[in-house]
Amino acid sequence: MPTTFNRADRISAELRRLVGTMVHEVVRDNALPSVSVSDVEASRDLDVATVYVTALLAEQGPPAVKLLNEMAKDFRRELSRIMKIRRVPELRFKYDDSVDKGERIEQLLRADRERGPAQD
Repeated sequence: MPTTFNRADRISAELRRLVGTMVHEVVRDNALPSVSVSDVEASRDLDVATVYVTALLAEQGPPAVKLLNEMAKDFRRELSRIMKIRRVPELRFKYDDSVDKGERIEQLLRADRERGPAQD
């Protein structure tokens, strides 16, 4: 059975590509903390799109997200010029801590491996 993609999925993929490029340019041009777009989830009615970003350094993530949320209207305005849809969703940036959690798990596993087998 073939997989079907609904309109929200297609819009999310396009937003991920476009917003990712825009965030990269803003980070480079304004000397902001290094962040990148990891995912975009558009609501079913396409009113809101949640943009998940990751940071190179975990402590830089929340301040960068705050700055990106302040710039969200500018991003949306630019997207309205680029995209061929009637109404561009409102952008809400959130920090994606899954990479940080993965690194923490990796550290714990590495530390456990270095201790050696458990003695019963």
